[in-house]
Amino acid sequence: MFVRVAQSTDIETLFDIRTSVTENYQSREEIAELGITPESIAEMLATDCCAWIADLEGQAVGFAIANVTEATIFGIFIRPAFEGKGAGRALMQAAETWLWSQGLDEIWLLTGNDPTLRAYGFYQHLGWMLSEVVVEGDYAGEVKFIKRCHPHELAS
Repeated sequence: MFVRVAQSTDIETLFDIRTSVTENYQSREEIAELGITPESIAEMLATDCCAWIADLEGQAVGFAIANVTEATIFGIFIRPAFEGKGAGRALMQAAETWLWSQGLDEIWLLTGNDPTLRAYGFYQHLGWMLSEVVVEGDYAGEVKFIKRCHPHELAS
């Protein structure tokens, strides 16, 4: 597994991976309705976000995006055929390490409020703590997980 920083030339690959998932599937049109377009991702990568792509045997199998201004993991997605092969863990480690290196001591993410979802258990397995159920706004009904920085994470 090789994890690299994504470039603006990788944006179509990010969308291809995002629309390949089965859990939390959204079409490009649905994603665009949320304001997530190639142009908005390019702007994010040029300002306060960083993205990583996991490559396995020369194929982009997953990605993660983190936003330092919001102190959040904006998204992490793995192609279904490559789930369970370590890409998610490697991408999460890259994103967390980057956020910690930016001086943050607590980060957060949102996911579906369904303990049977793979993502829900994945985040818990990696030490994320359930914080609250979002009750208002566009993400009402989702759950917020938080993670606090520990000194050993800065050394890795």
